Amino acid sequence: MNPHPEDLVPNPRRQVLEQTLVEVKARVAIPEAALDPAHGQFTGRPVWVGPTARRFAEDLSARRVRLRQATRALVDALEDELRSIPPKVPPSAV
Repeated sequence: MNPHPEDLVPNPRRQVLEQTLVEVKARVAIPEAALDPAHGQFTGRPVWVGPTARRFAEDLSARRVRLRQATRALVDALEDELRSIPPKVPPSAV
């Protein structure tokens, strides 16, 4: 038997995941921005030149991209999980 919408209650699992997502989004901003100052220096005006400097700058850029991809994947996984959880459930499911 399907419960009536008025018989449903907020899903506590979803509420916890929503809170977790908010916290993770705030925390991933820190590592996402961690390489920005160094990246800005190496991709802005020349501070170090030559082949070694170019390789370093390329490696720094690649690591910055991978770091952002990793943090984005974490947030995406939480958002995917959140979408799969119903916002309301019968009281017996709590």
